[in-house]
Amino acid sequence: MSYISETFLTVRYAETDMMGIVHHSRYYPWFEQARTDFIKKTGITYSEMEKQGIMLPLTETGAKYHYGLRYEDEVVVTCRLVKLTVARCEFHYEVFKLPERKLMATGRTVHGFVSSDFAPINLKKRYPELWEKLSGLLSKEDQS
Repeated sequence: MSYISETFLTVRYAETDMMGIVHHSRYYPWFEQARTDFIKKTGITYSEMEKQGIMLPLTETGAKYHYGLRYEDEVVVTCRLVKLTVARCEFHYEVFKLPERKLMATGRTVHGFVSSDFAPINLKKRYPELWEKLSGLLSKEDQS
């Protein structure tokens, strides 16, 4: 099983729409927060990566909404690294309503590894320590 990070959030009023449910656009900042927490829990922060010259621009994204969340709902957003190549990585997310842990939404983001001038980099060659850290978080199934 791959490493799964959990980020706990409370739905804010500003995140809801006229129907009283969380607007679909609000899930992407939640994914970003979960991904930031995931990276931080591996022992490096996004800021530290950027200082080293590693950027992770978004290249693909998607989400599926199963049920609506409402103001003040407590949620946990899980984040898992599911694919890692020398040039890209892919994260999957699940949003659960608490306390029952009902699955409310799923999502994915794909990112490229680039330098601060946005030239593609080979993470394994240029930053072998980070490569080892990240590849150690994948399950055997995800590595194949």
